[in-house]
Amino acid sequence: MNITRRFLCTLMLSACALMTAQAQAAGYERGPDPTAALLNATGPYAVSAFKISRADAKSHNYGGATVYYPQAPGQTFGVVAMMPGFLAFQAVYETLVKKVASHGFVVINLDSVASADTPDIRALAVAGGLQHVVDLAKAGQVPYAAVTDVTRRAVMGNSMGGGAVLSAAVADKTLKAVVALQPWHTTKSFAGNAIPTLIVACEKDNIATNKTHSDLFFASLNPLLPRAEIEIKGAGHLCSTFLGSKAHLTTSGKASVAWLKRFLDEDMRYDAMVKGGIDEGEFSRFLVQGF
Repeated sequence: MNITRRFLCTLMLSACALMTAQAQAAGYERGPDPTAALLNATGPYAVSAFKISRADAKSHNYGGATVYYPQAPGQTFGVVAMMPGFLAFQAVYETLVKKVASHGFVVINLDSVASADTPDIRALAVAGGLQHVVDLAKAGQVPYAAVTDVTRRAVMGNSMGGGAVLSAAVADKTLKAVVALQPWHTTKSFAGNAIPTLIVACEKDNIATNKTHSDLFFASLNPLLPRAEIEIKGAGHLCSTFLGSKAHLTTSGKASVAWLKRFLDEDMRYDAMVKGGIDEGEFSRFLVQGF
């Protein structure tokens, strides 16, 4: 009887340990418990950079990149590719992407092939750049290889780059998250998108006006898809760039990090944050649906 009891106890303990391991494996928690204040600030990770030249990027149909990655030996992080807008370039988004990386992501700050590329051409560029960076990590040829989880990938973009990542999400069903910042596109429906999608609009955007861009894009998404359209109060089209105010850029970064944490990292600590917990009064609209 004692042997039987010991066996059953051992079996139960093993089962509990397995269930605990499975529960932990279901998400990729990185960093402290979230608060709006935490997300407004630079994240807990120091960040290093690795440059990819335009010449090296040519074979993958993008214009070069800088990869920002956390200095965290022994940990791995999901990959996020950032596509710029019309006439924009890497330096326009350096503050934003460094902030996202500091919260625990490998972030690729991309250049398009040409500064006036259309959103659909940029969609090909963001896909090519993401694949190239992942391939280099798999080959162990780059300093960010050891901290990169190549199985978890997301895209974000601004203006025409925001429209580009909406197109990229329709084409690539393996992505985990999409962040479209003030997206612009001549295509108005993205019903084929099956990736959790955040659209960050700006209340006073007179370039990618919300009625003709963000609102239509959001309305076109599958009603069963986790999705959000949030609008930054008083902000114009350039609010996510280095020409935006510090406050608006902080808000764009906070929203981006929270969405990526929730869906790329599957970190349920951020569920309440993306459903309104990040709103400290700086949003004129906050619509979250599908989960």
